[in-house]
Amino acid sequence: MIKFLNKYKIIFYLINFCIIFLYLFPGSLYGCIFLGDCSIQPQITPDLPLISSNHFYIFFVLSTMGYLTYIKKSHINYLIIYLLSVAAILEILHLVIPDRSFEWSDLFGNLLAVFIVFFIYNFINKYEVFKK
Repeated sequence: MIKFLNKYKIIFYLINFCIIFLYLFPGSLYGCIFLGDCSIQPQITPDLPLISSNHFYIFFVLSTMGYLTYIKKSHINYLIIYLLSVAAILEILHLVIPDRSFEWSDLFGNLLAVFIVFFIYNFINKYEVFKK
């Protein structure tokens, strides 16, 4: 699977495009299409204290796909900078997007997901968990 994702980076780019589109959409696309009200945000699971679960899940998937796509160590530093920048910038842009609001719990959810995937990646590489 890793070779597949490394070969077809378009999957990672497509996921990036979708996430950026959803973050920059004024209101909730799900609410607009299915509920008829753009102000209703779907909630997958209840939020944890100080952490938005929806944002955590989205950035966990994005970070995981990024690490599976860019497996070379020379690309990892750029990937980390990219993921942290996107996590912060997209949430800060909610200050100016109509029907969206900046929330610290969303930002913490974004950043926590990136850090957890980073630590899992380092653990796997350090202890060579999946190497034969």
